[in-house]
Amino acid sequence: MKRKFPILILFTLILSIFLTACGGGSGQESSSEPTNDDSNTNSSGNGSNVELDFWYIDPGEKEQVYLEAVARFEENNPGVTVNSLRIPNDDYKQRMVVAMSGGNPPDAFVSWGGSWLQEFADAGQVLELNDTDIDFDLYLETALNNATFDEKIYGLPLGISQTLFWYNKELFAEHGLEAPETYEELLHVIDVLNENNIIPITLANQTKWPGAYYLMYFADRLGGEELFLSAYNREGKGFDDAAYVRAGEYIQELVDRNAFNPGFNGVPYDAGQGRQLMYSGQSAMMLMSTAFINNIRQEAPDFEEKVDFFPFPTLPDGNGDPTNLGGATSPVWSAYSQTEHPELVIELLKELGSVETATEYENRTGATSGLKNIETDDVFVQKFAEVAANANDIHMPYDQTLPPALAELHKDTTQELLGKTMTPEEAAEKMEQKAKEVLE
Repeated sequence: MKRKFPILILFTLILSIFLTACGGGSGQESSSEPTNDDSNTNSSGNGSNVELDFWYIDPGEKEQVYLEAVARFEENNPGVTVNSLRIPNDDYKQRMVVAMSGGNPPDAFVSWGGSWLQEFADAGQVLELNDTDIDFDLYLETALNNATFDEKIYGLPLGISQTLFWYNKELFAEHGLEAPETYEELLHVIDVLNENNIIPITLANQTKWPGAYYLMYFADRLGGEELFLSAYNREGKGFDDAAYVRAGEYIQELVDRNAFNPGFNGVPYDAGQGRQLMYSGQSAMMLMSTAFINNIRQEAPDFEEKVDFFPFPTLPDGNGDPTNLGGATSPVWSAYSQTEHPELVIELLKELGSVETATEYENRTGATSGLKNIETDDVFVQKFAEVAANANDIHMPYDQTLPPALAELHKDTTQELLGKTMTPEEAAEKMEQKAKEVLE
């Protein structure tokens, strides 16, 4: 079956967010205390107390928004207790695979949609939501599409993010720098920062996905959104296309330019050491999703006034649309297909993905919602909406779009490109060979 991912032109829908208004983990698990009275009963549980398990990954204010939604659900369903557990992002995927394999996953859980969720859905492990009373018209179509496979909906997207270059405005002003629009300007910024003993770009790439942003952006700026779609759909261009080789060369040029912090391939994102380089002024830039604002508000609130963002720069030999953005749908709320209490779990998903939750999510976390027409007074969310509204396309992460074997190879080869233990030609050839095995 031909694989098609819709072009994410969000002008009408996301601009409405902007007009009506006038981001990673900390590395520790947490759980919520039950908020209901155990003496209450619930009719759905036939007079007995019911417990539901719920797993999520976001810390800080996002976590509080989710737990408040859980509390509202418990209040509306006396006798039902939700055991909420936060698992750090870097550990979450493997833990869910183990839980699913063992037949003991949570009743409700988070994902990013895409191929990772589809693997579970194809195995019959995710509850299909089509024939429920959920109002799907509440959600942005493209966000919802990332959790829809063969016209069956398996998740509710509370959030949609963009990947942007974050920078320290004070450091830039101190050294006479401006936010770069072109690759040549970015190299100039890197050189000036190095001359002044400031790490140009923070990269925490132990878990490989942060470094993959560079491969995706360089490839998109070089070949446009059609490059990936062609390789994925096996329609002519492959993952060994000259644009992918050139993307690897750009990555290694940044490494040779001393653009990143020492030992970046061994630094975990969730633990926060990379972000501390930004907070402390030791580093000036980071390519990261809009979830970075949530990290800042949890870990270093005073830093927020010093930070701003700019889109990924244009390339001198690029044919891609310079307004294209990297992005992701997260959180996406889903349910285990074999839950003993499907009706209750659906009600929990509806609360987690409700307008009330989305409004709190936008106004308190600096994140853009996957729901339509949410009013927000958060300045960063307004700016994200503006950027997205002008985007020609927003590409979802390869590791959430490709089948797992190819997705892991994508992250592995990109990490090796960054470590200069593999040439761009070798990385592209490995990807194409695996794509022939997996996609054809």
